[in-house]
Amino acid sequence: MALDARALLKMSAKQLDDLFSQSPPGDIPNGEGRGTAIIAPGTVYSYELSRVVNLFAWQGKVFDAREGVLRNEILPFGLRAIIATVSRGQSWLDGKDCIVLDYSKTSTVAHWIRDEIRYLGSGLYLGRVYWDKTPILHFCLEFS
Repeated sequence: MALDARALLKMSAKQLDDLFSQSPPGDIPNGEGRGTAIIAPGTVYSYELSRVVNLFAWQGKVFDAREGVLRNEILPFGLRAIIATVSRGQSWLDGKDCIVLDYSKTSTVAHWIRDEIRYLGSGLYLGRVYWDKTPILHFCLEFS
């Protein structure tokens, strides 16, 4: 099965975590990554929920690898806001190397959020979102 956002939406949370654990961190991305929130993974609702989030809340992330920061694209008109620092670090899932997107020092609205991403190939990254240290959802980013 070729990996893309639609294929990831069909996977269970365990399958996504296994894929994340088996994947390398890859390089810190640069530029605009089109985002897909993976909510209720592997269910019939996953695709529709991802579309609603994409239309009204979150469209992706814009990385500046040289500066080590990113901005999220949010709201229906793609406002670039909610900044995070970007660096390599250890994953809270498995202790292995990943790319950490840390909001704790850059955002008042998301200071309790930490994202981790790993590279799946062909410009595709799989991510996990943590609220404090509790995993709350998966997402993917597609770079062209």
